[in-house]
Amino acid sequence: MLDELVAAIARHGGDMWSDTAVPRQRLVTLDEPVAPLDMLYEPMVCFVVQGSKSSVAGDRRWTSGCGEVFLNSLVLPVTATFEEVPYRSAVLRLDGGMLAELLLELEPDPDPRDTRGSGTRGIGAQAGGVHTRGAQAGGAHADGASGPPGPDPEGRLATPMTPELADAVTRWVRLLDTPQDIPALAGRIETEILYRLLGSELGPTLRHFALDDSAAARIRTAARWIYARFTEPLGIEAIAAVAHMSTASLHRHFKAATGMSPLRFQKHLRLQEARRLLLAEDTTAALVAERVGYVSATQFNREYRRTYGLPPGQDAARLRDRLADVRRGA
Repeated sequence: MLDELVAAIARHGGDMWSDTAVPRQRLVTLDEPVAPLDMLYEPMVCFVVQGSKSSVAGDRRWTSGCGEVFLNSLVLPVTATFEEVPYRSAVLRLDGGMLAELLLELEPDPDPRDTRGSGTRGIGAQAGGVHTRGAQAGGAHADGASGPPGPDPEGRLATPMTPELADAVTRWVRLLDTPQDIPALAGRIETEILYRLLGSELGPTLRHFALDDSAAARIRTAARWIYARFTEPLGIEAIAAVAHMSTASLHRHFKAATGMSPLRFQKHLRLQEARRLLLAEDTTAALVAERVGYVSATQFNREYRRTYGLPPGQDAARLRDRLADVRRGA
């Protein structure tokens, strides 16, 4: 079922991550094992067709394997490990406007709080509805969680890919074989993919992604706000005001969604950016600490070492050596 999709991704994938000519499409290809990578997940749907990848965010860990669809509904800093290679996946970056338009077409007068059933009333059978396995039983294995019957408070779900969905995703990637067809067909196929997903048990979480006024939406707003300002000093009261929540409610919902508190989320963003700068530029740890918002270089060094296992300079040297080994095919 997935062989054609694997082949299409292999034809058009580049150096690990490739944004393609198809809007909101990214292909991921990896043939050799690599060390765990810091990544920033966007709101996205990832279709894994070969290999597997585990992700860690705060105190949560989950794995997405071959033949699974993984949904992430908010900006999230993670550490990703490619557990099985070769690895191939196609990623659809979510467009809330397109999703909202489709929902209005399917449900002209929906009750957005109704999360019963297959996610979008009346389309489960036609869309090739799928069964979402519990988090401990398979799919995206989130430690300490179980498969939710409605919108997932963590904003992450996984489910097996049905033949109908695999067919639509294959046609979506194969548009790269005929680029002249992209303007006319890409939007239509993306809509079909979203339709198939809405008919699955991913539907409730996708529907809430399109809502402007829900706890999940307010947490997404807070996460985006922190991401846009992570180098600045931020207080929990200011973040709560952006989310229109009390500080206690913000902390509870934010930790459920991301696996960490808002300020720990900010710290992870700072450290990820610091690591990127140390690897990409000829600079010092003290200068990097200042650029990402640390007042104390000592605190930066301590938190960096706690997170990555080595002081900043030694960690950057280790990463450069690993990259050189990968380029040499070692």
